[in-house]
Amino acid sequence: MNVMTERLIQIVLLVAIIGGWQLGVAAGVIDVFFFPAPVDIFEQVVSWVADVRFYSHVAITLTETVLGYLFGTALGVAAGVWLGLSRSAARILDPFIKGLNAIPRVVLAPIFVLWLGLGLWSKVALAVTLVFFVTFFNAMQGVREVNPVVLSNARILGGNRRDLLRHVYFPAAASWILSSLRTSVGFAVVGAIIGEYLGSSAGLGYLIAQAEGNFDAVGVFAGILILAIFVLIIDSILDIAEKRLIKWRTSAAERPA
Repeated sequence: MNVMTERLIQIVLLVAIIGGWQLGVAAGVIDVFFFPAPVDIFEQVVSWVADVRFYSHVAITLTETVLGYLFGTALGVAAGVWLGLSRSAARILDPFIKGLNAIPRVVLAPIFVLWLGLGLWSKVALAVTLVFFVTFFNAMQGVREVNPVVLSNARILGGNRRDLLRHVYFPAAASWILSSLRTSVGFAVVGAIIGEYLGSSAGLGYLIAQAEGNFDAVGVFAGILILAIFVLIIDSILDIAEKRLIKWRTSAAERPA
């Protein structure tokens, strides 16, 4: 099955789902109070996009997502590589890490609001907690999966700790880290939206919370649709970056010594 056929199947499935939904609403089978018509949702999205003020909400959510994603990824990779290299430190900190990871992130949102206020940084902090553990565990496992034979050969050739990190550990953990980067995008968005939903005066989460408060199912579904598109765009950007990185790694591996 080629790419064109797969895309055609995806389009047919999407049309079938939306068309069936619209027909169900028109026939009275689906209650519009809970599941509004797709046409109404689309009109709400268009009205938001046509409003200049809507883009300020998008910019705020995008800023919170990007900052939470970058900080969470940087901290997660750094901590993961460190504990992957230091088994003794990993054993000492293991119960604390497991305890922190077991805390529901939603519970942390009011604490961050209390510490950092209702502004941008409380949402960033919540996004960081969601992204951190995804990248942390992947980076740590990636470092521990390094082939001991390759590691021994690098040491025999005189590689110091910095050389091992650059030429052995990071390339070996790259696939693990890249896979976590794709997954953590959604978590960064979730962190920003939950923070806005629980307490904010702007952002896409604020728009969804406002629509819910008015029992406006159309607004809620429109916000969800925009968030889905939002994540798909970011995921596409990461997909392009990942393909370039993988191409670079392949070229480097094929290069003669």
